[in-house]
Amino acid sequence: MNKMTVRDIEVADKRVLVRVDFNVPVDVATGAITDDSRIRAALPTIKYLIERNARVILISHLGRPKGKIVNELRLAPVAQRLSQILGQQVGVAVNCIGPEVEKSVAALRGGDVLLLENLRFHSDEETGSAEFARALARLGDVFVNDAFGTSHRAHASIAGIAQYLPAVAGLLLEKEINTLGGLLERPTPPFISVFGGAKVSDKVGMLNNIMSKVNCLLIGGGMAATFLKARSCEVGESLVEEESVGVAAKLMKEAERSGVRIILPVDVIVADEIDNDARGEVVSVEKIHKNKRIVDIGPETVEKFRIGLMGASTIFWNGPMGIEEIPQFAKGTKSIASFIAEHGATTIIGGGSTAEIIYSMGLADKITFISTGGGASLKFLGGEELPGVVLLKDKQSVIR
Repeated sequence: MNKMTVRDIEVADKRVLVRVDFNVPVDVATGAITDDSRIRAALPTIKYLIERNARVILISHLGRPKGKIVNELRLAPVAQRLSQILGQQVGVAVNCIGPEVEKSVAALRGGDVLLLENLRFHSDEETGSAEFARALARLGDVFVNDAFGTSHRAHASIAGIAQYLPAVAGLLLEKEINTLGGLLERPTPPFISVFGGAKVSDKVGMLNNIMSKVNCLLIGGGMAATFLKARSCEVGESLVEEESVGVAAKLMKEAERSGVRIILPVDVIVADEIDNDARGEVVSVEKIHKNKRIVDIGPETVEKFRIGLMGASTIFWNGPMGIEEIPQFAKGTKSIASFIAEHGATTIIGGGSTAEIIYSMGLADKITFISTGGGASLKFLGGEELPGVVLLKDKQSVIR
């Protein structure tokens, strides 16, 4: 990565404004954090700054309050969890801008950590307001972006602050860029990618960009229905992006020209409805009834995918194989997750719901790298510039 990182700047006793991604899942009933993996992912940068006597000011969003104060989305529970993990008290500000926050920042000493309140309590955050970005920038001497998961957004705290303060990458963002960039530049072959999830349109850029790098593509999940329809299969009531059927056909032709093998489901689980009481039925992809919808890959497909993955040296996976939030339709996804975790190849998970599955199954320690950015990783692998990365200082820059 040709961008400066927190290692390249002097931070001792400076006010270091760090954009982190603490958008963690919270149990609405209890207010408890159910998965702290995003908090833990930011620890290397936070600890680096604490050890070098920086005054650390963390900023993040949580949920989608749409510019309003929502008590259930306050960041106090996050600060409490971070305090427990760090073994030191993390302060919580009453807001993320304004005189009271400035007083809290001014009271910080070297090695202290302060978490500001939810950025998205202000609508100016998502609109990319320059005034809001300047108000945030006044709190720091330097800016560190360690929130890869939101770096594809041109929000005030991502792209805006970087225009008013010297801006560098955090250690997590650096690792994300280097790891995902390695898939595009130097994957160890055979390189096999597994794609699922609902939409083809979200992954077109990435599919086009990695086509010349992969040896094989395995396609499941909702997006498989679009590919099956492009092969003239009846897919019933399954979710199909009609505008993407032609795109899928074009991708399959390009894969054939490039010598890339595409493996689609040969059997699927279908159901009449999508709810917790629904019952699934295994059918061949050639025998999907017009009133049914695909909810998971079938057992033959699981085995076919398993065989397809066996010889891989590098595996990238993004997107579930079915509607995994309904237990009876999660078998395909869990089978693929278990096999990838035990494979022994270099394994990279593309963030989002796929990462949540890996963590929920307790498989994270068996995966080489789990990205913290679903949408960000798709855009980066699709060759798009990320606003939160492009504005960081280049390696040859001088920060005074």
